[in-house]
Amino acid sequence: MLEMIEIGIDNAVAFRMSGKITEKDMALVLSNAKKKIHSHGNIVILEVIESFKGIEIAALIEEFKYLYEVGMSNINKVAVITDKKWVENIVSIEDKIFKSVEIKCFSTEHQDSAIEFLKNT
Repeated sequence: MLEMIEIGIDNAVAFRMSGKITEKDMALVLSNAKKKIHSHGNIVILEVIESFKGIEIAALIEEFKYLYEVGMSNINKVAVITDKKWVENIVSIEDKIFKSVEIKCFSTEHQDSAIEFLKNT
């Protein structure tokens, strides 16, 4: 399940996820990203990961199509909020791979710090 959330940053795409990510969930996030890019040029992303039980193949295909069409050049920063150590490890790897995007992980009790990180672009 995925729920869009408001964090008080105009160019932010923010969502809370738990369980399995569906094609519909992914389409919702990517649609919001496209709208924010159209309105603001560049975006920041906040992901609150409560739990993760996988992702549908169709959702991955949606993400790959988005990356092919839009790319990542419009994403300035990504903040991931989680208490899952394995997610922190993946975020650390992604930060090294995607050098044009600053990606940082925060624990759930530091959500305010994550939002401040995104505001300071």
